[in-house]
Amino acid sequence: MNNSLLLILTRNPELGKCKTRLAAKVGDRAALDIYQFLLDHTVSFTKDLEVEKWVYYSEEIWKNDIWPNKIYRKELQKGQDLGERMLNAFKEGFQAGFDNIIIIGSDMFHLDQSDLEEAFSKLEDNDYVVGPAEDGGYYLLGMKSLNEKLFQNKTWGTDTVLSDTLKDLKSDEVALLDEKNDVDYYEDIKDIKAFEPFLKHI
Repeated sequence: MNNSLLLILTRNPELGKCKTRLAAKVGDRAALDIYQFLLDHTVSFTKDLEVEKWVYYSEEIWKNDIWPNKIYRKELQKGQDLGERMLNAFKEGFQAGFDNIIIIGSDMFHLDQSDLEEAFSKLEDNDYVVGPAEDGGYYLLGMKSLNEKLFQNKTWGTDTVLSDTLKDLKSDEVALLDEKNDVDYYEDIKDIKAFEPFLKHI
């Protein structure tokens, strides 16, 4: 996986500012605790991955937090919407000379290191790799060269993102990963044992 880069988009974990759709059901404090749990999990399955790793913060770069400075390069997201922020992150990665770049969020409970290794492996033989999410979006996107149209004319946060993205890629070699669920709503976690400690008050 030489010359490969993993981009991780993250929100600064602050009370009342993260996982707002989840917070509508569980409250701001529990939503923050759950998000910090997911951030810890993301560190656990990315820290040993044998690629370069850049973390993109939403608000400001925190020098001393759960992302060790020796393992993760820290950057600030740039752009008005999710599409612009992802595009700019990919752009910076390719400008730095990386050949294979994959982006993920930081709210995936069912993602692990082997999934990421599989994604980078598939990118060796395909132009793109996509991880479909159950909600009609995607939890992972990888490419070998910058394709700006993937980040344009999308209604971010809706169930059309995946289908619209795949339409843009219909003439390319695309590897699809297993469908997985990210954590946005109470329904996404209510039956998962690991989240029970955060939901006792409900």
